[in-house]
Amino acid sequence: MVHIFLLALCLFFSSSVPSHGSVQDFCVADYLAPEGPAGYSCKKPANVTVADFVYSLAKSGNTTNIINAAVTPAFAAQLPGVNGLGISIARLDLAPSGVIPLHTHPGGSEILVVIQGKISAGFISSSANTVYLKTLKKGDIMVFPQGLLHFQVNAGGTKAIAFVSFSSPSPGLQILDFALFANDFPSMLVEKTTFLDDAQVKKLKGVLGGTG
Repeated sequence: MVHIFLLALCLFFSSSVPSHGSVQDFCVADYLAPEGPAGYSCKKPANVTVADFVYSLAKSGNTTNIINAAVTPAFAAQLPGVNGLGISIARLDLAPSGVIPLHTHPGGSEILVVIQGKISAGFISSSANTVYLKTLKKGDIMVFPQGLLHFQVNAGGTKAIAFVSFSSPSPGLQILDFALFANDFPSMLVEKTTFLDDAQVKKLKGVLGGTG
C-alpha cells in the first residue's frame, strides 16, 4: 500500500510540474491568425521584431467629445508584445470638466498614476456598496480591483493626465451609461430597472444615441 501511495505521489508531481522545455519567452499577437478565448495566437518567432514590443503614448488623446476625455490604450490589440503576459497600459487625458464615467474592466485590475493635474477617482465595493474616493495629485497612484465599478473626474481647472496599467493584456471595458442608454435596450425596461422616469430615459438615450 505504501509503495502504491508513493508511486501515485510521484505521478502527481511529475504531471503537475510544467515542462521547462515547452516554455516560450513570449507570445507576440498574430493579428492574421484566428483569435480564441485565451487571446491572440502567437506569431512565429522568426517573424517577431522589436517593433512588436514598442509603442508610443506620447500623443494626447482627443478630448473633444461628450465626456471631455480620451483613453489611448496599449492593449494586445495595439501592442502585440503584451499578448499573453498579463499586463497592459493606457494613457488617460482629461480636459477641464472631463470625466470617465462609471465603468468596469471584467478582465483585469487597474492601477492609475497621475502625472499632471488633479483627478478625483474612486470605486464601489460589490459587498457593501462602500465608496472609496480620493482626489489624487501628481505622483499619486490608486488601485481599482477587477470587475468593480469605478470612475475618474478632472478635479482641477487644467488638463489632467494619467497612465493606467492593467493585470491583463485585454482588460475589457463596459461603461455603465452606454450599456444602459447607448443601445436598443427598451426604454420601458430601463425605467423598470433604474427607477428613472420616461422623460429622463428618453433624454439620456437621445444624448448617447440609443434607441428603443
